[in-house]
Amino acid sequence: MSADAPLFIVIAGPAGSGKSTLCERLVAAGLGFSRVITTTTRAPRPGEVNGVHYHFLSPAAFDAKLAAGEFLEWAWVHGDRRYGTLAASVLEPLARGQNLVVNLDVQGVASVRQAVARFPQLRRSLVTVFIMLDQDQLVTRIRQRGQDDEAEIQRRMTTAQAELKEAGKFDHLIHSGTREEDFAALLKIVETARNRKQS
Repeated sequence: MSADAPLFIVIAGPAGSGKSTLCERLVAAGLGFSRVITTTTRAPRPGEVNGVHYHFLSPAAFDAKLAAGEFLEWAWVHGDRRYGTLAASVLEPLARGQNLVVNLDVQGVASVRQAVARFPQLRRSLVTVFIMLDQDQLVTRIRQRGQDDEAEIQRRMTTAQAELKEAGKFDHLIHSGTREEDFAALLKIVETARNRKQS
């Protein structure tokens, strides 16, 4: 792929759909993709490095960048922490010809789409992908993770139903099967997007 046509792949889908795994596999596949380094107000965990795992900001610094319009998207998570994607974390690598991938929730993707008006250079790179699952698949995957009680599973399922209604707004859908099938589908999307951006 030519340096003047990098891709910015944004993957969304319900909890348990495999978004993070797909991002990790795409980066590891040797196709020239890097993860977007997102920003958070939470403290670093042991072993985490600022600028590598996240950009760690104080709440005041986060507020300042928010007021300056420097975020493509951001959200409160777990009530007291904020996460977001700085425009510079996407635009600067894209300007160097770097392909990027990130997983976001559907609200984050909507914010990124809106940001195209402020940052027109995103338009030629942005490719949105939604992972579709049916309800039985979703419940099974959430239970297999073993991280959530029944109340949390029900909350996640309610959220998922709302997210699934947004699927039609995405450029591409992956109808989730096995991990290998999902990754093969993502590779086809990347190939299609590269061909389209170069034409």
